[in-house]
Amino acid sequence: MAGTLPAAGPAAAASPTLGFARAGGAPIPQRLTVDLAASEGKVMLGANGALYGLSDDGVPSDAALEPLKITSISQKPEGGAQHPNGDALTVSKSFFRNGGGEINVMMQDIYAKWPYEDLGIDDYLPKVDKIVKEVAADPNSDRFVYIPFNEPDQIWYKLGVEDQAQYEANRDRFFKDWKTVYQRIRAIDPDARIAGPNEAGYHTRLLKDFLAFAKRENVLPQVMTWHELGSGSLRDFQAHYDNYRSLEREAGISPLKINIDEYANRRDLSVPGQLVQWVSMFERNKVYANQAYWDAAGNMDGNVVRSNIPNGGWWFFRWYAGLTGDTVKVTPPQANTIDTLQGLASLDTSRRQAQVLLGGSAGDTDVVVGNVSRSVFGRTVTATVAEAAWSGYEGQHATPRVLARTKVKVADDGTVTVPLRGMHKMSAYRVVLTPGGSGTPSAASVPWSASYEAEDAAITDGKVYTQGTVSNANGYAASGTKDVGSLNTATSKVDFTVTVPKDGTYDLAILYGNQSGTPATQKLSVDGDDPVTVTYPSTENWTYRARKDVTVELKAGSHLLTLAKGDAEVTLDRVDLTARTGAPSASYEATLADISGRPSYDYSSSAGAGTGALVLRSGDKAVFDVYAPRDGYYTVMPRATAPVKLGLHGETVTAAPGKPLRLYLVAGNNRLAVTAPHAAVRTLDVSGDGSTSGTLSYEGASATLAGGAKLVDSAHASAGSYIGWLGNSAASTAEFTVDAPRSGRYVLVVHYGHNDRRDNGHAYNTDIMSRTADITVGTGAPKKVTFKNTWSWDDYWTVGVPVDLKKGSNKVTFGNETAWAPNIDRIELGRVIG
Repeated sequence: MAGTLPAAGPAAAASPTLGFARAGGAPIPQRLTVDLAASEGKVMLGANGALYGLSDDGVPSDAALEPLKITSISQKPEGGAQHPNGDALTVSKSFFRNGGGEINVMMQDIYAKWPYEDLGIDDYLPKVDKIVKEVAADPNSDRFVYIPFNEPDQIWYKLGVEDQAQYEANRDRFFKDWKTVYQRIRAIDPDARIAGPNEAGYHTRLLKDFLAFAKRENVLPQVMTWHELGSGSLRDFQAHYDNYRSLEREAGISPLKINIDEYANRRDLSVPGQLVQWVSMFERNKVYANQAYWDAAGNMDGNVVRSNIPNGGWWFFRWYAGLTGDTVKVTPPQANTIDTLQGLASLDTSRRQAQVLLGGSAGDTDVVVGNVSRSVFGRTVTATVAEAAWSGYEGQHATPRVLARTKVKVADDGTVTVPLRGMHKMSAYRVVLTPGGSGTPSAASVPWSASYEAEDAAITDGKVYTQGTVSNANGYAASGTKDVGSLNTATSKVDFTVTVPKDGTYDLAILYGNQSGTPATQKLSVDGDDPVTVTYPSTENWTYRARKDVTVELKAGSHLLTLAKGDAEVTLDRVDLTARTGAPSASYEATLADISGRPSYDYSSSAGAGTGALVLRSGDKAVFDVYAPRDGYYTVMPRATAPVKLGLHGETVTAAPGKPLRLYLVAGNNRLAVTAPHAAVRTLDVSGDGSTSGTLSYEGASATLAGGAKLVDSAHASAGSYIGWLGNSAASTAEFTVDAPRSGRYVLVVHYGHNDRRDNGHAYNTDIMSRTADITVGTGAPKKVTFKNTWSWDDYWTVGVPVDLKKGSNKVTFGNETAWAPNIDRIELGRVIG
């Protein structure tokens, strides 16, 4: 079998490579080996958590949150002053609703300052009482974990001092306070689970003393926590873990659950090739772990764009959530080494699937899977390879492209070798092995693509900056660790020399940053022709990378693509050119969908998508995560042996085999549920670019405004104005009259903007706030909807809300009695079944 990946390099294209032949003198590929016979225990999914990953009920959206199967998150106590949102009890509603595991309550985040103001234990204890009483009263109180102290080695107690006498004095003060707070929590909530000591880094000296003290005084935590926040953690964590377990044994303590409740640097977050290195070492050791909160709450620490849109990091964690069965031993080329190829793998004998997730290194790799059991897989397997690329912190990422799908014979020694060529350092890759069966899998269709770094282009009146290196790990990630900024003069521009293989339409993806406080523009020209304007939405800052997609028509050969300054300023990281081969499309394989009930897996044929079929019966369900680049209508077609029912946005429709449906999808991720009395489902095929034909659209100017709500002129609004000053009073409302052609379930898409913030004085956190609106349809009950901050007052995002309309005239009213609602540009409505 030959796996084919896009070749790396600024002018390299992806093209299929069959067989094992290599150019003379080419470097020997790295080797990552997987032993399917060496189980490491059940897949735990412990490393998918986040500190302040949720900011509000609905941020991130249910559709973005549920597929990740989050096992733990860390949030502040209700009403905590450390940040303006992310209160544990508030976000618990959406977290538990979407299958979340447990919530760590960062109790000291009740304080406003960072580091926390040290007002003494007598000031802290009444706060502890309030926090515990509130959590203990919650119906899900057993799913919360109390973390009484955060980074005590640095804050309040200075337990990391070198002087032994000073350390002992500080230690004894901490131990006394630990015991006091521990017993205070247990007095109020006798069944409380308590975690600690929660150091900023791993300290053998402190943990040895802490375990002895806590055991002697009967105040052992139920969860052991510390932080791994340096690049060196990729090298050192294994030694930390091994040392800690030895300290437990020496102290005669049974192994405690471990949660590394802050991990990774800015340069790691959102980057699939970095995240796989962290996750592999945590999952291997069966510890829980939460990504660190360096920037804005509510985006799962850099993995969810806006509220509902996946980026490359999200897709990596979606893959991680798809591992089932047992994890098995993976041997990388170099263990415990920073920025190297690492991986994790799983084997599910009941599903007859093996999966390997790997990344972190550029170049060529052979994935050698050993002990491929003939009783599980047969004599041949289908190997499917896909790539989750880095798309920036705020850059959308479509469904990961399948790069290779090939049937291969299992070698006599029980191995299967999957060659990966031209891997990208910032990407993660998934290899899925399933029984080969009869037939031939459809070959992957990989369009021509090439990438061009901005720092390698011709730069006029701009400057190259270095970002996110090992030595500057809390710098933001950048492709190739460099970007181009200071493009702030009238003559600033970047000229990319590109070469394409044939005439046609090409998708141009621009990785950029825009901290100007308003949508910014550049002028895009091809070979000096008349320029067109490219508009870039705002981003959190100059280096919090997003992605802008445009199209260009190019003749075969070389061209000069120029991005010149327009209004405001933009930073540039990289551009990607991809040949457009038709409307976007993806086939979602049923054997890799989320399931409930007891469906069976049929691999008798590998034709088509190649991973077999999922056999559904009454009581079974398969849920597919379907990406849409924008709000609108798409063609959805199940490939099944019998009719199935599709569930979407609360609507259900019957789909005949091979019969396309026109369904309304919201921008980002959509959860489509498939059920059937008895049907074998191979794929769910989705195509289109979001048609708005047949949708209803109403500008803000068409609404009836009351109670102080008013139209505000704006050059960035779709029709030159938006509805502002809405809410903060029961009388302040905006009422749209919409005319529905048919009764039924619709998606109400709200185009909105706002930039509410509260500066808590933490330079490394952007304390954005969400707004809410109560939306009422006709005489129905109002529904509260959360709208995330859009980074500036002049940017407009969308939120889709399922609503029921009757045929004819319907009143749709927006308001908020107690706080300001977002500004509303316009609304659209599309019937779910088009």
